[in-house]
Amino acid sequence: MKKLLMATAAAALTAGTAFADGHAKEVKLGVLFGFTGPIESLTPSMAQGAEMAMEEVTESGKLLDGAKVTPVRADTGCIDNGLATANAEKLLAEGVSGIIGGDCSGVTGAVLQNVALPNGMVMISPSASSPGLTSMEDNGLFFRTTPSDARQGEIMAEILKDRGIESIALTYTNNDYGKGLADSIQSAFEAAGGTVTIVTAHEDGKGDYSAEVGALASAGGDVLVVAGYLDQGGLGIIQGALDSGAFDTFGLPDGMIGESLPKNIGPDLDGSFGQIAGSDSKGAEIFAEMAKEVGFDGTSAYSSESYDAAALLLLAMQAANSTEPSDYVGKILDVANAPGEPINPGELGKALEILANGGEIDYQGATGVELIGPGESAGSYREIEVRDGKNETLRFR
Repeated sequence: MKKLLMATAAAALTAGTAFADGHAKEVKLGVLFGFTGPIESLTPSMAQGAEMAMEEVTESGKLLDGAKVTPVRADTGCIDNGLATANAEKLLAEGVSGIIGGDCSGVTGAVLQNVALPNGMVMISPSASSPGLTSMEDNGLFFRTTPSDARQGEIMAEILKDRGIESIALTYTNNDYGKGLADSIQSAFEAAGGTVTIVTAHEDGKGDYSAEVGALASAGGDVLVVAGYLDQGGLGIIQGALDSGAFDTFGLPDGMIGESLPKNIGPDLDGSFGQIAGSDSKGAEIFAEMAKEVGFDGTSAYSSESYDAAALLLLAMQAANSTEPSDYVGKILDVANAPGEPINPGELGKALEILANGGEIDYQGATGVELIGPGESAGSYREIEVRDGKNETLRFR
């Protein structure tokens, strides 16, 4: 539900000052993703999704009386808190008005606590899904357009049971994301009557996972669920399990969904399955076509959530007549949720005009946006199966 707006003389004066100060100049947004590290194959399309929204807004000429939106990219390394924090600080030094990111949950939490909170900076993550972020102190500055892994665990359990799987071995990347997701999967699968034979962590960046695979093989299970990253540890675990004959079918949560995994593993991955945040909404179709026209895959993991994150920041700025985080942060839930004119990808100029005229919008975007609770996505999931070397969508849940 939208927050009630109180039109006071003081608020009008503040907005008027921000309007005069914020118009007709450059608006910088940070794009803080793991361009290196264990999900580096995913982040180019994520960045392109966010930057497509920025370009759309700039070309409309309707943001704060013609402001230009400029992306400023920075690397998190996905699992390197020191790198992520240092580069987030550099974004602030560059003068960004908001941050799209982080990407992986651990670095996102580190940036939130060490950079965003002390500086009053707004962050919208398209992919950080750890349940721990829901309750982390954020002073209302943190949002995400992907659902929490508390929900993903339930979805994975549903998929496993629907496939008649009674037991799983479970390994996770040893960080906030991996542990939170593994806990959620184990809890949901056991509640549904399944058996988890082993739950064990693995580290990213190792050259040999034979010890980890040996422990998983000894425990056994119908399938091996790998709550890891597709470009490092998760890839190594799967390859080791296949080479040793320990497992031949794998459950693939969101961090394992991307083109690079079936490409690197080859035909042996066919038949493995999993899920990633995704929508079958009208907006999702529109976004995929828009992305295709500019040369990237709009169905790639978290590219649509990245578009939505950028759009929400810019629409909130317009609603507040200001690029100051303290001014526009209170407008994010307003523009994201009903009531108001429904807004799909490609309609950001229309949305900006409605807001400039004092109207209301219900931004639905590329993922059917609905922000709940402390500003996170209610979300839906795309169930996939690897067939002939590609991630094929089976249905949405």
